[in-house]
Amino acid sequence: QVQLVESGGGLVQAGGSLRLSCAVSGSRFVFNVMAWCRQAPGKQRELVAAITRGGNTNYADSVRGRFTVSRYNAKNTVDLQMNNLQPEDTAVYYCNADDILGSFWGQGTQVTVSA
Repeated sequence: QVQLVESGGGLVQAGGSLRLSCAVSGSRFVFNVMAWCRQAPGKQRELVAAITRGGNTNYADSVRGRFTVSRYNAKNTVDLQMNNLQPEDTAVYYCNADDILGSFWGQGTQVTVSA
């Protein structure tokens, strides 16, 4: 059974940094795309950053230049380095792994940025 487990969320002041990590367990399959999405209260879930097995990346305009996504295929993990965090980045952040096997989600980790 494939499971994704996120870690690294928390409370930080505006301008600060956090690093989120996501580990895939229950499968050695290296997913084609791994991504981070977020959902703020009252808003739809949105893509933050994605990275392919080959290392190609895609970012939401709102985070480009501040966030960096990276993955380690040998360990089946994906990280999100978040710098210069702003209050509007406050949300629950979810890890996603997507491939022909299906699309899998973690339970989410809360990121709160105070002004």
